[in-house]
Amino acid sequence: MEIFDLLLGRYGPRHWWPAETPFEVCVGAILTQNTNWGNVEKAIANLKREGLLSPAALRDLPVARLAEVIRPAGYYNVKSARLKEFIAWLFELHGGTLARMFAGDWRELREELLKVKGIGRETGDSILLYAGGTPSFVVVAYS
Repeated sequence: MEIFDLLLGRYGPRHWWPAETPFEVCVGAILTQNTNWGNVEKAIANLKREGLLSPAALRDLPVARLAEVIRPAGYYNVKSARLKEFIAWLFELHGGTLARMFAGDWRELREELLKVKGIGRETGDSILLYAGGTPSFVVVAYS
């Protein structure tokens, strides 16, 4: 926390993640795996255009249709399954709301997130930091 507070005090909130809502951050964090951000933006634009960028809409959408909509993000069959896993987990453990998800201790939430198929450390920490505003550092595995 000391390092987090020092960095925050020195640089202030960076608002780095380009999203309009915390849920969009979660979706973007999953979609950006193994692809470039430009393709993720196209997939998110498709979700928005079709009114599908909400937990309930994604829960009710068939996985094959989701794959079509997010096709620009690449690996769309895998990523549609990953999004459905995250959404199922969100509803099962947190009633489908990010407010409930982020209400508890962030360290415990991190452990929960890492149990969701397809959510690794970088994706989980991105969700915690950029969607939840928790003091979690995102460490990337590439250069």
